[in-house]
Amino acid sequence: MNQETILVNSITSSVPLSKPIEIYVFVDPLCSKSWALQPLLRKLQVEYERYFTLKIALLTSLPKMNLSYFGNRDDVTSCDKHHPAFPSIAMKAAEFQGKRAGFRFLSKIFEYTYLKSRNVLSFSVLVEIAENLGLDVDEFVLDFSSPHVMRSLQVDLYLANEMEVVDAPSFVFFNENIEDEGLKVNGLHSYEIYEQILEEMVGYSITPDAPPTLPELFGRFDSLATKEIAEIYHIPEKSAERELKKQLLLQNLERLPFKDRTLWRRRK
Repeated sequence: MNQETILVNSITSSVPLSKPIEIYVFVDPLCSKSWALQPLLRKLQVEYERYFTLKIALLTSLPKMNLSYFGNRDDVTSCDKHHPAFPSIAMKAAEFQGKRAGFRFLSKIFEYTYLKSRNVLSFSVLVEIAENLGLDVDEFVLDFSSPHVMRSLQVDLYLANEMEVVDAPSFVFFNENIEDEGLKVNGLHSYEIYEQILEEMVGYSITPDAPPTLPELFGRFDSLATKEIAEIYHIPEKSAERELKKQLLLQNLERLPFKDRTLWRRRK
């Protein structure tokens, strides 16, 4: 494996693992490479999640600002503020409603930024995303200005510093032995690279799980691209599109066409 790509650092995990591997993935909500990582990360979860625990951490500079003006939902219309740190703060606020809510919020930030060309630096747009995902918006707005959210961001930055992570996206793998070093992978690489690293860290041959049914897949992930679905099911993209169109006719899914790709999501 390319030693310029794979960097081994003296990083130790202090938490006993319930699964053989613990993976920290550092992302930046405003980074196109972090967006490109998302399909790969989802496939890794679908196929190999029984081997690892995933933790998403944000690589974002902490803002020096007063968030007290976001006290209630009415502030959305009375005061539309913007800041580069808002997407990270919003994801942490969403995460307070569950780990899955945080994952879904990050996915929506990418969708709004790169496919819908919306300004996710805007507080009102972030509230719109929370509404779109069915989160408790009043709680989201309150958490947005909570000191707990800022502390959560501080923890992520502390972890990045301890693990010597400076680029997004970056992976850091830990095995069950807390005395062993962590394995850091900077940048974006092929899916096979992450499979190989996972197998090496586990210490024995790993086998992928069979993919879930389409309804189960869309119950887990809010929206997926045709190509992404084809790769998860190991079928040609045209075959995936045919199956998805069947679900469209059955009114189980809805189609979201964009300039360079099509997204599908479960019909609400």
